[in-house]
Amino acid sequence: MIMRKNLLLVSLTVVMLLTSCSKNESDALVSKVYFTNWNQCEALNTLKAYVEDVTDPKSANFIKEEDRIATFDMDGTFLAELYPTYFEYNLLEYRALDDPTYCDKAPEDVREAALDIRNFVRKGISLPSHFDMKHAHAAAKAYAGMTLAEFDKYVKAYAALPANGFIGMTYGEGIYKPMLDVFEYLKDKGFTYYVVSGSDRFICRSLVDPYHIIQPNRVIGMDVMLNSSEQGDEDGVNYTMGKEEYLVRTDSLLIKNLKTNKVRQISQEIGKVPVLSFGNSSGDAAMHNYCLSNKQYRTAVFMLVADDDARDHASLAEAAKREAKWREAGYTVISMKNDFKTIYGPGIQKVDFVFPE
Repeated sequence: MIMRKNLLLVSLTVVMLLTSCSKNESDALVSKVYFTNWNQCEALNTLKAYVEDVTDPKSANFIKEEDRIATFDMDGTFLAELYPTYFEYNLLEYRALDDPTYCDKAPEDVREAALDIRNFVRKGISLPSHFDMKHAHAAAKAYAGMTLAEFDKYVKAYAALPANGFIGMTYGEGIYKPMLDVFEYLKDKGFTYYVVSGSDRFICRSLVDPYHIIQPNRVIGMDVMLNSSEQGDEDGVNYTMGKEEYLVRTDSLLIKNLKTNKVRQISQEIGKVPVLSFGNSSGDAAMHNYCLSNKQYRTAVFMLVADDDARDHASLAEAAKREAKWREAGYTVISMKNDFKTIYGPGIQKVDFVFPE
């Protein structure tokens, strides 16, 4: 009898502790302050109303946690792309034209692509038609032979350099603080989010790694073929990698992850249609439309517009055209000028670009 009472007491204690922990966690989330880097705005209200609706078990629009999939473009969506162009373009320019360990060995087509970037950012000469593919093939060649660890180290070393056009910020620190708020909010609301970028998958992984916001297996981007270090020309289906071997990058481009290729990769790698999507350019429109095609759940899509020429480098004329285009498409627009209380955080100052002679 005494033993039964003791067991009952222990059971009640465990239940009370679990209930208390659950209640404390719930209370903590309720009292947590989100979006400290945002101004009150239509876009933020739209996002919060959407998320609160689809995570409410009593709502007709409730989405099961395993289906709360969100996709984010990277450059210009949560990472700066205007210093003075995409990070991966800047990196290739440095690799082919300035890196003393490589520039003398760069193939002619790699140097040509790098010069296209240099002429674009320094002289305003338009990039050639379909330059995204020209760059992708050149970048595949430029880093071929690097191990994944070597490439990660290389990307992070460049990311640690002072960002051109800013005081008090490195390239790697050029992350939009308001979008970090969004990641934190969505995580607490049971969303799983993915980076779906046109940039190299391993560049994306290196850039998001210091922030601990997105796991490597949730990063989708441009891909090159990887080989085992001793594989040579033998096909991987016929070659067994040894335990002392390691993976290296090759010069074979697999996919440039833009437009409908983003949809293809989302389908192949995630296996579910997203319910929430964030982007900033026409390269993200297909991904947004794929999200909106989800017939099972209520969806929402957002486009950031780089319309702040005081705190960031922006073309107001281009921003106005994009905003009109995105609103017409039915996307919710996020104005960096009006909606972001801060972009990169305090102490970061925009200055003119400086180019060596």
